[in-house]
Amino acid sequence: MKVIQQLRAMPSRDGDGVNIMRVADFQRLALDPYLMLDEIRSDDAKDYIGGFPAHPHRGMETFTYIRKGGFEHRDQLGNVRAIRAGKVQWMSTGRGVVHSEMPLADADSGLHGFQIWLNMPAKDKMRHPQYQDSGNSEHATLSDGNGQLYLLAGHWQYGSESADAPLMGLAANGAIADLTLPAGAISQLDLSQYSTVALYLYQGRLQLSGGGEVDAGNMLLLDPKAPLQLHAADETAGMLLLAGNAIGEKVVQMGPFVMNTQAEIMQAISDYQSGQFGEIV
Repeated sequence: MKVIQQLRAMPSRDGDGVNIMRVADFQRLALDPYLMLDEIRSDDAKDYIGGFPAHPHRGMETFTYIRKGGFEHRDQLGNVRAIRAGKVQWMSTGRGVVHSEMPLADADSGLHGFQIWLNMPAKDKMRHPQYQDSGNSEHATLSDGNGQLYLLAGHWQYGSESADAPLMGLAANGAIADLTLPAGAISQLDLSQYSTVALYLYQGRLQLSGGGEVDAGNMLLLDPKAPLQLHAADETAGMLLLAGNAIGEKVVQMGPFVMNTQAEIMQAISDYQSGQFGEIV
């Protein structure tokens, strides 16, 4: 495993006071097509109970994965869906979405989840919004005899097995999976077909090939052409694998809008303020 860059998740707040750990790169675009990863993890409802009231997006995709607890999603397209543990949700916002994500009232045992932002190519940023979730679908789990790969988005091969995740069609051929390695386990994947591969470690520690270890809360940007060998340290390691093909376009971001020029950002603000995005009914 060849690490190109290591990014530490930083504490932040979003929505109505929700405590999150965030990795974001809207400037250098080292993670292209990925822009941001937020991790929400707490057993104290005060850290997340305010949720994310209605807000807009344009020009990007949100991908939400819940490991514990749940959220209710609502949007101006009429989608009202509960996303619970083990499930994912994808929203390709295109020209405009207004949505809210609020903690489920019956999910009272804490919350652990992720929201990942992907960029969209300029040619797609003004297309009609799209929404999918895996609420009624099964998620395949692949094994190489050591690790367990829980498929979230895209097509994956692991060991001698391959399968599609319940969500396909993410921007830039995005593929996302949740890998669990027991203590001391060594596992290998081939993701050389992608131009961008990153790993977010949310549990345990990984041993690095050059010596040393990396602990939870770190994002590693990896060389996709180098052998991807993962070695869990002395406890179970859990990590999200993010793969895709770089879009290679300039990004201008302001809050929930991700476009290619400042003029497009100003137009997005104007369109939202004039009601063109619609509203949640």
